[in-house]
Amino acid sequence: MAAAATIGFDELLNLGMKNEEGEPDLSYMETAFLSALLLNLKAVDFVIGGCGTGQGYMNAVLQYPGTSCGLLMDPAEAFLFSRVNAGNCISLPLNKGYGGIGGDVNVRMILENIFCDDFGKGYPPARAEIQVSARKRFEALSIASHKPMTEILDVMDRGTLMNALNFPGIKPVIESAPDSELKEKVLSLYN
Repeated sequence: MAAAATIGFDELLNLGMKNEEGEPDLSYMETAFLSALLLNLKAVDFVIGGCGTGQGYMNAVLQYPGTSCGLLMDPAEAFLFSRVNAGNCISLPLNKGYGGIGGDVNVRMILENIFCDDFGKGYPPARAEIQVSARKRFEALSIASHKPMTEILDVMDRGTLMNALNFPGIKPVIESAPDSELKEKVLSLYN
């Protein structure tokens, strides 16, 4: 995914289900939590997730602070999301629309269009300034309307929380995140 480097991404991590024998399953609720946690820890810059229709994962991840997620079904949506919304997360409908002829092409083109040189610049160019301003207001609203992740960890269902944190490969990514109060709190949950 060389196009990802154009907006500063230089490493791809597969932290989700890989269909390996004996690997535990995660629900879209757990993958959404992990996505938001890793974004808030600044352990990752961008998340590609999804579920059967993409709706459940998108709605679940949007319940957390610091996430801006779009449901993408085709390359045009990816093009517009990257330029206008410039979010940090996308949801793909993994059981819908990718079978048959051209499904692989659709996914490849979505990823090519989401990781572009014009990320967050607005589209069409005549509306760019308005869209950048609206996105800043949206980010401020998100901060004001969500509890911090440190507080969410205190009230979150422990089953969901620990299933997600104990998924293979997650702890090393958390440990690699920059030091923060959130990182310290998450790591304390492993003890």
